[in-house]
Parts: sequence; C-alpha cells; structure tokens
Amino acid sequence: MDSINRNQPETNRRDLSGSEAIKRVKDMTDDADTCFFCTAGSAGSTNGVRPMSVRKTDDAGNLWFLSANDSHKNLELAANPAVKLYFQRDAHSGFLELEGRAEILDDRARIHDLWNPMLKTWFTEGEDDPRISVIRFTPQTGYYWDNKHGNLVAGAKIAVGALVGKTLDDSIEGRLMF
Repeated sequence: MDSINRNQPETNRRDLSGSEAIKRVKDMTDDADTCFFCTAGSAGSTNGVRPMSVRKTDDAGNLWFLSANDSHKNLELAANPAVKLYFQRDAHSGFLELEGRAEILDDRARIHDLWNPMLKTWFTEGEDDPRISVIRFTPQTGYYWDNKHGNLVAGAKIAVGALVGKTLDDSIEGRLMF
C-alpha cells in the first residue's frame, strides 16, 4: 500500500480494462482536448515533445490527430511509431498518461471528418491542403488520476478532512489496459 493512501478510508484505486478503459479515455480526452504528444525519436529541437489537439476519440479508443506530412513528428513516427500522450483536464483533476502506437494515414475522408476551419492557420490551403496527414493513435496501456465525484465534492472533502484531521480524499486512480 502506498504511504500516502494509508489513512484513506475509501477505495481510491481502480484498474480498468476493455470498454471501461475506453470510456475513461474518451471522457477525459473529450474534456482535455489537447495533450503533449511525445515521440520516441527526436528529429527537431522539441526532443520529440509537442502539444497536439485531439480531433476525435472514437468508440474503439483510438485517438485521431491531423498533422503536416512534412513535420518532424511524422518523420519521427515513420522511424518509430511508439508514442506517449499526456493529458490534463483541469488544474486539479483529470490527469491521463497513455502509451501506444501511431500510424500515419493519407485518408481524405477522415481528414474531412476531422476538419475544423480554425486548422487553416496551419494548413493554409484549407481542407484540401496536400500537406495534411492523419495520425491514428492506438493506446496499449495507460494510467489515470481523477476524482470520483467532481471538483466541488473533492474540494469539500479535502476541506472537511483538513478541518477534522482525517484523510477524506476523493481521488481515484488506476492502470488502463486495452
């Protein structure tokens, strides 16, 4: 048992697999919207780390991104498809780490499905920009940290716990297996 959890009267660990893991990822990534996308290799000055916007998380648990086919990221993925993603939903809860594989696709129908006019900032020719590629990230494992009942309840439990000198943490965490 972890020492920080020794005084915890509630169960605060729950590993998830299959459809439960996918639901957790979908809920958290829909709220977080962006992540740090970390490739194994580094062809640029970012050491393989860059912020990315998730365009969609599908019902199978795949995360979809749009990327420039001439980017360092795509070059790194072509050499090694291993990727880690790090999410933070808000300042106090909703942390997620995922490890998996990324695949670069040239799928015009998927680009159409994922397109948003704000992306024209990066793809100046719009949805038909020939530089757009699709990245499908398939998670293999992960870990999450969250609260069980929302930030309001979690904050109240922490405040009451501090007042009475008892651990009343509303956190939940666990491994994700797909």
